[in-house]
Amino acid sequence: MTRVFLVAGEPSGDRLGAALMAGLRQLRPEVAFQGVGGAAMGAEGLESLFPMQELSVMGLSEVLPKYRALKARMVQTADAVIAARPDVLVGIDSPDFCLRVAARVRAAAPDIRIVHYVAPSVWAWRPGRAAKMARHVDQVLTLLPFEPPYMEAAGMRADFVGHPVVSDPLADRDQIAGFRAEEGLGEAPVLLVLPGSRRSEVTRLMPVFGAALRLILAARPGTRLVLPAAAPVAEAVIEAARGWPGRPLILDPRGQAPERAAARKRAAFGAANAALAASGTVSLELAAADTPMVIAYDLRWLSWQIMSRMARVPSVTLVNLVSGCRAVPELLGPACRPELIAQAVAALLGDGAAQAAQRQAMAETMQALGRGGEPPGLRAARAVLDGLAAG
Repeated sequence: MTRVFLVAGEPSGDRLGAALMAGLRQLRPEVAFQGVGGAAMGAEGLESLFPMQELSVMGLSEVLPKYRALKARMVQTADAVIAARPDVLVGIDSPDFCLRVAARVRAAAPDIRIVHYVAPSVWAWRPGRAAKMARHVDQVLTLLPFEPPYMEAAGMRADFVGHPVVSDPLADRDQIAGFRAEEGLGEAPVLLVLPGSRRSEVTRLMPVFGAALRLILAARPGTRLVLPAAAPVAEAVIEAARGWPGRPLILDPRGQAPERAAARKRAAFGAANAALAASGTVSLELAAADTPMVIAYDLRWLSWQIMSRMARVPSVTLVNLVSGCRAVPELLGPACRPELIAQAVAALLGDGAAQAAQRQAMAETMQALGRGGEPPGLRAARAVLDGLAAG
């Protein structure tokens, strides 16, 4: 029997972990699981050592008050791995937690194979992290096709397994038409507005986006605004959008069945003519839905100065990076200003050639990330088992 100990610390990792568990069970039915995970991994049979939500904190101001509790959970998790002596430990994203667990396990039980699923963005900044990982990680499963060489150069085995976005369901024509009818959108052009899923992003970007949208709607008064809000920031989005023009439709997932909320979001992505979005993985969700976009993002002045000097890539948008072009406009830092955002969105809405160029780049990106191939969870499972066999 193959024994696998998995550790996920946030919802995205929980989804990756569940797909990996399903893939492992498909390839090796007698597999046994232990570890830390959320509802999705629980549905695959994992009894979590403690509630995963205790680890889902981000940002210095959130982490510091919970540092002692997080450290205690890290020690508890590592000790559970050491006691269980699994064939492999798989840490899933959440590097601040998972790599500390890995280091403690490696020091106490060097014979346990250690895999980390989702490579840190060493290609973007802080390249030294790969060398630090290599001290206690044997294998990395990467979501992006250009990541393995960075991990291999540091001495780890690295397998590109594909990005989960390529397996996410998409809205069909009937679902899109039903959404438009249900929400009274008719045939109006739809602009998605995606100000981020963190409170700090919403607080910083919503006023800028609102000012830009006033300019856009002044020139295109028939455009409808649709804001799919993440549950943790839905109230902040609703409050910040008060007084916006264009009768914005805010998709609030709270109080809805998860399947219903996810279906409405998919339909909104499919119905949109274009999107104004914060930088992040949402750009891949838009690419999967074939929705052209403008990316805008801002940080505090000091953070921007530090990040802009440390950046090692010419773009922050994965569609641009994976496709090797600059089809998606980016307005970052000092360029994240209402008038510049409005110009970029208006130019995209009025330029069929620019939309076509983006769609070509998005199609290339989805193909490069694994669309049409084996599901990423199955590929990840195959890589884990192959790594075990190879030693």
